[in-house]
Amino acid sequence: MEITLKIPDELAAQARARGLKLEDYIQEILAQQLGAPSGTRQPRAPEEIRAWLDSLAQFSDKIPPLPETISREWIYQDHE
Repeated sequence: MEITLKIPDELAAQARARGLKLEDYIQEILAQQLGAPSGTRQPRAPEEIRAWLDSLAQFSDKIPPLPETISREWIYQDHE
C-alpha cells in the first residue's frame, strides 16, 4: 500500500536526528502506535487474566434467565 502525505519539516528533522530515512522513521512510529504484532506479545499475568474475566462477568447477575424452551414468540416478544 502506498500513502502520499505532506510531511512536516519537524518530522523529517526528527528522522534525520535519529539517522533514519523518513520512511523508516514513520514506519517505526506507526508500529509503536499500532502495538506489537500478536506473535511478539508477552503472556498475560494470572492477575491480569483474572481482572479481565471479572470485568466480563461484572453485570452477569443482571442477565435474565432463559426460558426452558425458546420459541419464536419469545425471541420477538418486544418487536410488535
